[in-house]
Amino acid sequence: MENKHPTQTPETDVEVIILRCPDRLQFDAVPLQRLFAAKPANEAEAIICRVLEDLAQRLDVLQNGFNAGNLAMMLKPCRKIRLIAEQIGLTEFAIAADHVQTCLRQADATALAATMARLERAFDVAVAEVWKFRQS
Repeated sequence: MENKHPTQTPETDVEVIILRCPDRLQFDAVPLQRLFAAKPANEAEAIICRVLEDLAQRLDVLQNGFNAGNLAMMLKPCRKIRLIAEQIGLTEFAIAADHVQTCLRQADATALAATMARLERAFDVAVAEVWKFRQS
C-alpha cells in the first residue's frame, strides 16, 4: 500500500522571519573591562553578580509567563533582558532576547518555544563567559 501525502500547502499571508543563530557565543568584553578599570575588583564583581542575578530573575519571569501562556506579560521583562545584556556585553543573550520579542509580537508559540530554549542556553553560556573573562 502506497502512502500518499498531499503536496499542496495552504496559501497564507504570514510573513516568515528567519532568525539567524550564530555558531558561537558573541561576547563583547569591553563593558566589563571598563567596569573593572573604574571600580575595585570586589566592587566590580559585586555589580556583576547583582546584574546576573537580575537577569536570572527576569528570565524566570519569562519562563513563568511562557508556561502560563501569558505572552503579553513577557514583553517587558524580555525587553529589559535585552537592554541589560547589551549594556554588559552579553551580545548573544541580547540577540536571543530580541528574537524572543519577535516571536512574542507574532504570537508564534512554536518559534517562541525554540527561541526561549535558545535564550536559556545563551544565558548559561554567558554566565560562564563572564566568569571566564574575570579569571583571565
